[in-house]
Amino acid sequence: MDLVQARELWQPQPGWLNTASYGLPPTPGWEALQTALEQWRHGAEHWEVWDASVARARAAFARLVGVDPANVTIGSAVSQLLAPVAASLPDGARVVVPDIEYTSLVFPFQAHADRGVEVVSVPLEAMLDAIDERTTVVGVSVVHSSSGVVTDLALLVARARAVGAIVVVDATQAVGWLPVDAAAVDVLACAAYKWLMSPRGTAFMVTTPAVRQWLRPIAAGWYADADVTANYYGLPMVLAEDARRFDISPAWFSWVGCAPTLELIEEIGVEKIRDHDVALANRFRAGLGMTPSNSAIVSVSMPDASNRLERAGIRAAARAGSMRAAFHLYTTEDDVDDAVMALAN
Repeated sequence: MDLVQARELWQPQPGWLNTASYGLPPTPGWEALQTALEQWRHGAEHWEVWDASVARARAAFARLVGVDPANVTIGSAVSQLLAPVAASLPDGARVVVPDIEYTSLVFPFQAHADRGVEVVSVPLEAMLDAIDERTTVVGVSVVHSSSGVVTDLALLVARARAVGAIVVVDATQAVGWLPVDAAAVDVLACAAYKWLMSPRGTAFMVTTPAVRQWLRPIAAGWYADADVTANYYGLPMVLAEDARRFDISPAWFSWVGCAPTLELIEEIGVEKIRDHDVALANRFRAGLGMTPSNSAIVSVSMPDASNRLERAGIRAAARAGSMRAAFHLYTTEDDVDDAVMALAN
């Protein structure tokens, strides 16, 4: 699909530079959600119709990150999905993360400090040196929430493999604008309400078969069953053999809005979206006298930057002491130039 044509499917108010906080829904996702809500209001449809969106979304996400749907678990949030990973680690495990890392990737592991799980946080640029034979898990974001820095995953994965550690990544700030190969890591978690522009309450986790051999399904429920509709009550527990055994019971309406949105992203093409987003981010950087980057997120340390943008009707975010702007496919050059002007005055 042509990018110009595709952008007609979004209806943002001018000045939305905050996709890193939440993305805006396209017309197909929005309309599907409204239809489902109307059906719910009147009891006009069976839940299985809404539930079919889960399988569609799982398959679309799998295609976006280059894996088989059998390796994809669905849930509501990154921390929730990573909880079984953290709970399945042995006592005394050592987890290495960047020192400025989003808490959803850190807290699930830190919650096990009482049994000796150690979370070591170091500057991103020092992670290679911190990964040694004691390391059990290397945790990192593909794109960092506060700075927009794109991690060189290949180096970290190579180092982790050399010492026998697994690599767990949070791809929330990447999938949707940056091509991501989930097969390159052991565990990938991603919330869909940001760059995937889906309703909040939709998230995915990709795991390898090797990892799933030692993961305990601590939140197993009816949706993790081998046959979801065959056994609502009692024992025996027969869980799915693949990544579905870690599924969390879905909030149906969120998934109704998610499935057509992910399919639309596929149709447009992530490479096209990346080129558009990064070009706008670099236009913004150039306007502020900054060097180009490879990210759709720009962090600016400037006095009163957030307030200047707000007074101009531009919505961005403040993160880690800086102003954070995020540029996605519905962002325009006028949005960028208005933001530059607001910060220049």
